[in-house]
Amino acid sequence: MNLAIALVTAVTAVLLFSPRVHGSPTWRATVTPLASIIGSGFLIIGPILIGRWGDLAPVAMLALCAFAFALGAAIRSNIVHVEAAQAAETLPRGAALLERASDWALGFAYVISVTYYLNLFGAFLVEEIGGVDETLPRIACTATLTFIGLFGFARGLAALEKLEVGAVGVKLAIIAGLLAGMALHAVNEARAGTLPSTPADPGSAWEQLAVLAGLIVTVQGFETSRYLGSQYDAATRVRTMRHAQLLSGGIYLVYTFLVGVAMPVDSVEGHGETAIIEMSRAVAPILPGLLVVAALASQFSAAVADTNGGGGLFEELSGGRLRAKWAFLLMAGAGVALTWAADVFQIIALASRAFAAYYALQCAVAARVAGRRRPLPALAFAVLALACLGAAVFGIPAE
Repeated sequence: MNLAIALVTAVTAVLLFSPRVHGSPTWRATVTPLASIIGSGFLIIGPILIGRWGDLAPVAMLALCAFAFALGAAIRSNIVHVEAAQAAETLPRGAALLERASDWALGFAYVISVTYYLNLFGAFLVEEIGGVDETLPRIACTATLTFIGLFGFARGLAALEKLEVGAVGVKLAIIAGLLAGMALHAVNEARAGTLPSTPADPGSAWEQLAVLAGLIVTVQGFETSRYLGSQYDAATRVRTMRHAQLLSGGIYLVYTFLVGVAMPVDSVEGHGETAIIEMSRAVAPILPGLLVVAALASQFSAAVADTNGGGGLFEELSGGRLRAKWAFLLMAGAGVALTWAADVFQIIALASRAFAAYYALQCAVAARVAGRRRPLPALAFAVLALACLGAAVFGIPAE
């Protein structure tokens, strides 16, 4: 099993780092949203869904991915229509105000998402060194937030961004190895007649829906394509965002299905956000170490990217009055406060609410711009805006 996982991981890495793929502008445009969608949430979503929905976890995952794809359609509409109206200075005043409000919502969502990434970073780091004290992940997160904030203040984050190079390829290669190992394990369990069956949590339908709303952050990230206009044209961003969402959705569905058929429910309970590490030990000894590498690289690079994006966004929104380097410090300070005020699942739900608010505003912009010229899309975007507003209000932690 170890050999098969290592082989799949190595072959995938060779393919992803080949000049033809690594140097492709289309792939680079796809990687930016893909890296955010398949981020740290990938490692925690499987155990959460299995623990809540049992054998129906793939159905819950499908619903989450379908909702995210619908939100992506609103963002793609804004790439085509809103950006063109902004360039021509014909964007309606109401839409312009909503667009401005959505930028502020995204800025605050960045603050929470950085905290979310680095809390998971601390959790996986402490899990690897065998720590059991609940304060150790918070200490690790605080130290990392402080480092990023001070480094960004002193030198800018350009140097740290170099650490992101290749992180996506490494992460996807390890995920390929994980899926291959889980698939082989499931086949062996099926041959032995020991495939597990996991019952759903007996919570109410409303509670289950609220938990699902609290997990939006685990499949967000596609909106980053909206802000790559200086690098790629609208058609490329629309196409590659769609590819990133379809590819990530397929990976999430396969992963959730394999977690359900390869792992018994008692391996899910009691391990919190690092449950997948314990679960992977049952598949192959090589997997825990590989997953920790993927988790640490994913969390740190995503936190750096969102800190950098948030700093630039706050500088722009303040009209240059708040310099990016000061925004880095403020974001780090807010992240430290949030780290000690809430646990990781509460932060996930809070981040989901923040991004849901952003998506609600973006859907409202799309509906306003579509208007009477495209009544059916306008109605669909308006419904999505209301759904996101509901997720922002009612989303709850998945613990």
